[in-house]
Amino acid sequence: MAGVADVPAIVALVESAYRGASGRRGWTTESDLLDGRRTDEELVSQLFVAPDSVILLASVDRVLRACCHIQRQGDVAYFGLFAVDPPWQRGGLGKRLLAEAERVAGEVWRCAAMHMTVIDVRAELIAWYERRGYRRTGQYKPFPYGDERVGVPLRDDLRFELLIKALSAGAAA
Repeated sequence: MAGVADVPAIVALVESAYRGASGRRGWTTESDLLDGRRTDEELVSQLFVAPDSVILLASVDRVLRACCHIQRQGDVAYFGLFAVDPPWQRGGLGKRLLAEAERVAGEVWRCAAMHMTVIDVRAELIAWYERRGYRRTGQYKPFPYGDERVGVPLRDDLRFELLIKALSAGAAA
């Protein structure tokens, strides 16, 4: 689990996975959809004071290589801030971290399901989640246009779709 001292490293990892030239080395880049930042230290720091919230880290040889955030919201957990260092993508590290987040949500928190939102034009990413048991809901949330702390959109049709996965250790979803 992460602590406040990890915030700069988390922000750097997230930025490298989603933005700019470094993000283009992996398959999770959003560089064709968004410019600017993906997050900042203030936004990540807020996750540490949010109720029922934890950031999980995966390090290899003491170097941060992946992270995610989960937050219990009643009988479901919300999954976000998922990033894997581009050279470590496609190697299974992200899959293992996602499984650990699901384990914590289901076994420790006893949540019935994991929820997340994904930009709906990210077909390859959504397919990756579907292979891990998530299902598309057809429920959408607007993209936060105008909030440059999370990026400068390069398109005017961005929105988030809610994906859901039932967790076997929790109650029925």
